Amino acid sequence: MKVAVVGGTGSFGVAVAKRLAAAGIEVVIGSRDAERAREAAEPLGAAGATNENSVQGVDLVLLAVKAEAAVETARSLRAEIGSTPVLSVAAELGFGPGGVKPTTEAKAIAQRIQEELDGPVVAGLHSLAAANLAESPPDEDALVCGDDADAKELALELAGKLVTGNAVDAGPLASARALEGMTAVIVNVNKRYKAHAGLRVTGLPHTRQ
Repeated sequence: MKVAVVGGTGSFGVAVAKRLAAAGIEVVIGSRDAERAREAAEPLGAAGATNENSVQGVDLVLLAVKAEAAVETARSLRAEIGSTPVLSVAAELGFGPGGVKPTTEAKAIAQRIQEELDGPVVAGLHSLAAANLAESPPDEDALVCGDDADAKELALELAGKLVTGNAVDAGPLASARALEGMTAVIVNVNKRYKAHAGLRVTGLPHTRQ
């Protein structure tokens, strides 16, 4: 599998790229600045390129840009992405004195990205923290949802390279709204207990990809 990590110079993008490269996946880190992408990629044994060039000729595009830029970035790369499946990991959150909350948007970011692209979009990895991934594959499950079976299978295969737990099929793309909201829960738990907690789904057989 060859994967483009768009927004791969951020903390989450670098952590994902590091785990994938260590698992033998061919990784291209994408950035608006090609030189910055190459600098981030070199220590990982990955390639670096502009966002536009990184998504060409890959099997899966992992969109790791910040939530506020995710839809616009997808729109700007529509021609270059073409029919290639996209994995959206962004979660839109609101921050206030009472804690972190999901926004009141009716549609998940992943659903809005799907409206901008010609190929299938899946969503997942929302409960994984960059700090955990940067150290080693965390003992957590990774949840993925989507409507296209082939795209979801690719995303589940990728997710299985990132964690020592299960890569879990969490249903249709509409479930992305719940997965993105789950990020707020994890952030609040981690802030309260000064931890880097993740998720495990109990009662499942070991279904690693």
